[in-house]
Amino acid sequence: MQKANHPLCETVQKNCDISDAHHAANYTLCVYLLKMREYYRWENGFSYNDILHKEDVGNWVQERESLWEEIEDQAFLPLEIDGKEYDPFDTENINKVLAPKGYVYSGGMGVRAAPHFFLAKLEEKEVYNDFTMYVSADECARDLTAPPAMTQGKNVFIRREALRRYLWEKFTEWQWHKYDNAMSRALSFYDFESDVDQALEQMTDNELEAVALHEIGEFIASQELGEHWREMIINLPRSRAEFLARAVKDLLADCLSTLPGLIENYNPASLHFYAANLVAMRKELFPSFHIAYQVWLETENPRPLKSLVAQGTQHWSKLAKEMLNLYQKDENIDLEKLEALVHNNVL
Repeated sequence: MQKANHPLCETVQKNCDISDAHHAANYTLCVYLLKMREYYRWENGFSYNDILHKEDVGNWVQERESLWEEIEDQAFLPLEIDGKEYDPFDTENINKVLAPKGYVYSGGMGVRAAPHFFLAKLEEKEVYNDFTMYVSADECARDLTAPPAMTQGKNVFIRREALRRYLWEKFTEWQWHKYDNAMSRALSFYDFESDVDQALEQMTDNELEAVALHEIGEFIASQELGEHWREMIINLPRSRAEFLARAVKDLLADCLSTLPGLIENYNPASLHFYAANLVAMRKELFPSFHIAYQVWLETENPRPLKSLVAQGTQHWSKLAKEMLNLYQKDENIDLEKLEALVHNNVL
């Protein structure tokens, strides 16, 4: 099932394009152009070593934006598999049909209630007591935004190709200035100077563990917070309160699973990469992490990190539940109260 060469792939890609028509403008101009450049690389099958010509990329961007204008009012299409139609968000039943054929699909909602779709080869499927984890390989349909992982209900989706491209974007960003920082320490574990593709593959293999750990943490946090948390997130679209709520849950997931796993397995490359990507709101809410990280960096003693993780688990769980209580108590959502609650409880 190659890109755009199969009816199912074409349908999923059409839904991706419709979603992009509504949500591609959510990014700042700089981030948007970087993502469009890498989207162009993916769609045209270029490797990371290939030089992309500005004129070709520019023409492609104009064509894609024209396409978005044409289809932005269209509804998402149902998926037809073996003569039966499925709602594009019926991920559970679609995968019951596709998994035996060696493929995996996801249709769900991301940040700002933006729909995300992808269709890919199924690399691995693991069934646990409470959830199923799908690891995908090559993708034949995707959005402009391609999150490396998502948790939907009792399904966890980890996208190897999307993760590889995400890591490539991070490497490219670091190359602009080449600062001596957590990102440079993470990248130092891989030989990007000699073979970019091989280094990216090795880094992807290593970071798959961290991504899986985080999504397991997301699942545990979702179970703990319940369905009302998801309802709250849906009712906070396009607001700072939504991003704060997502950051709190991310930090809870990291203290429940990501950081304990990386520390227990002692994966220094991934710990440096985690520190490098603790930015924006998560960095603002969790300043004590960088203090513990700096101690580990200077002493190689992980005990301050372990202690902080234990403290963080209790802290973020308590804060998330307080946010939920505040949301449920007020008939009308008071965004300022929610935001103040979070800002008054940094760790």
